[in-house]
Amino acid sequence: MSKEIKKEGGGNSMVFETLKVSNEGAVLFAEISAPPMNLLGPELFRDLVALFQQAEADDAFRVLVFKSADPDYFISHVDVTRVKELREEAAKFDVGSPGLFFRHLSASHLVTIAQIEGRVRGIGSEFALACDMRFAARESAIFGQFEPGFGVIPGAGAAQYLTRLMGRARALEVMLSAEDYDADLAERYGWINRALPAQKLGDFVRSFAGRIARFPAAGHVTVKERVNAIGLAPVEDIRRDAELFIEGFRNPEAQGRIQAAMKRGFQTRDSEMALARMLDDLADR
Repeated sequence: MSKEIKKEGGGNSMVFETLKVSNEGAVLFAEISAPPMNLLGPELFRDLVALFQQAEADDAFRVLVFKSADPDYFISHVDVTRVKELREEAAKFDVGSPGLFFRHLSASHLVTIAQIEGRVRGIGSEFALACDMRFAARESAIFGQFEPGFGVIPGAGAAQYLTRLMGRARALEVMLSAEDYDADLAERYGWINRALPAQKLGDFVRSFAGRIARFPAAGHVTVKERVNAIGLAPVEDIRRDAELFIEGFRNPEAQGRIQAAMKRGFQTRDSEMALARMLDDLADR
């Protein structure tokens, strides 16, 4: 039986513009639906923060699962035409930046799981990395940190999460290549927990999340606290990456490359199915 997600202070259930929310007991499922390709803009960010704040404040929930209604895109990346608006939205929620919100996601007592089908690049990958665990469809999941292809550092924590997960050399490979990685290689590198057949992914995640949710919440809190003491980057490092991203994003060379990419179909569904090839073309221009 589904439980309504109430507005703060009670009242009618919260309406999300870009999320479809349901639950099974203590497991909350959030399906991302932000056409045309699940770009992370102000609306999706606002819904993610609002949902998380509601769930974190409700003792009825222990596990939060994120998945996508779009089979081709989980969260594609940031909407580069709305970066300023996105940062303004983060300021409204007093989270500072998307990366700092993602870090709070990692530090929360809630257990978070990303169920990934389709492409997850840039800040979308960083959101997934901030979740406690990631499970992906072997046939369709594609991962990438393409920001260095435009001359900028990932700004929401990828350098911190990837280095801790896969080591220095592979983190450098992933970011400096700006290449796409399939689910099998992402599993091998430690980017995700497991790659699974698409037809088995949903049932596996549902069963796994339900198992975790049945165990005492106090154990979740203690385990996450001790693991985070070793594996979670300090707030200062996440903040510095965000500052460096904005500096790089404003650089004329980066802006020139972004505008050239837009002319080639950047931020359109069909063109971004092969984003790595587009970046190769831009590098040769």
